[in-house]
Amino acid sequence: MFIVLISIVIALFVAMLFVNLYFRAKVLRAYRELVQTNVDFTAAQILSQRRMEEEVVTAYPVHATAIRDFGNYLRRSIRMASVLLVLITLFGGILMYYRS
Repeated sequence: MFIVLISIVIALFVAMLFVNLYFRAKVLRAYRELVQTNVDFTAAQILSQRRMEEEVVTAYPVHATAIRDFGNYLRRSIRMASVLLVLITLFGGILMYYRS
C-alpha cells in the first residue's frame, strides 16, 4: 500500500509539473501577443471573466480572441495546479499516516 501511495504522489507531482509547463507556455505566448499589440489590463480584470468581457474586450474588440484565450489559459492553469496541489497534499498526509 505504501509503494502505491508513493507512486501516486510521484505521478501527481509529474502531472503538476507537466500541466504547469504546458499552460505556462500557452499563457506566455498569448501574453506576448497582447503586449506586442499594447492591450492594457489588470490581473483582476483577467481573472474575472465578467470584468474581462465588460472592460477589456469592449476596449480592444479587435483582440477579443487573444484576450479570451489568455484569460482562459490563465484561469485553467490556476485551477488545475490548485487541484493537483490539494491531491498531492492529501496523498502526502495519507503517506505520513501510514508511515507511523
